[in-house]
Amino acid sequence: MTTVKDILDYLETFAPSYMKMDWDNTGLLCGDPTRKVHRILVALDPFESVCQEAYDIGADLIVSHHPLIFQAPRSITTQDALGRSILFLCEKGISAINAHTNLDCAPGGVNDILAKALELQDTAVIDPMGTDAQGQAWGLLRAGSYEAPLRDFLSHVKDKLGAPVLRYVSGGRPVNRVAVGGGACAGELHAAHAAGCDTFVTADIKYNQFWDAKELGINLIDAGHFYTENPICAVLARKLQVQFPDLTVELSKNHADCMEFA
Repeated sequence: MTTVKDILDYLETFAPSYMKMDWDNTGLLCGDPTRKVHRILVALDPFESVCQEAYDIGADLIVSHHPLIFQAPRSITTQDALGRSILFLCEKGISAINAHTNLDCAPGGVNDILAKALELQDTAVIDPMGTDAQGQAWGLLRAGSYEAPLRDFLSHVKDKLGAPVLRYVSGGRPVNRVAVGGGACAGELHAAHAAGCDTFVTADIKYNQFWDAKELGINLIDAGHFYTENPICAVLARKLQVQFPDLTVELSKNHADCMEFA
């Protein structure tokens, strides 16, 4: 019988914990590693609605990209969403595990899948941090080729990621070499530029970072945190289903971007 620990051990084979950032929180964040698993719910975020969904479908385990607990809480009560989620999972016997920045950096992880979703060609790791057990380079950003006018590429990004809106600044150049970093990777702007990229797709970009990009002459595109990372969820669900064919693995129907646009 498959246990929570078996799922953790499998995640470690393709998104090993040594690839995570020092500040990150990954792995088993709620539950019993010896608990038997029959059904898994995969989601980007383990928020309250996803916890309820896991219970409603009879899942024993939530596997998410973002951690249930990011910073250590001072209390766990029903007075806030995190406390309610933790108490709910404990009461219902549902475990929660995640692979966060380790899955961002891993070969075949968030940023490789983002590059694939955008149909980039000849992709490579920017500034590799090391190699894995198979000798593959790993690191945070990916770069690949895609030739188009900026306006056409913006439409392409919206279409392929399902993003309702983009924020961007033009560097005054057509698109040829694209860097991608799912989620909050705008701090890597200079690394993308130094790698010879004329375009960078990421999320959570600050006002001054758009001005920095304009000064550097690089097209900077904010496609949204959810939309740049969400493609990994279906991939993660498929990998788990193939590895554990006797389990039922479902992709969350409740995880979604909470932001709205007027």
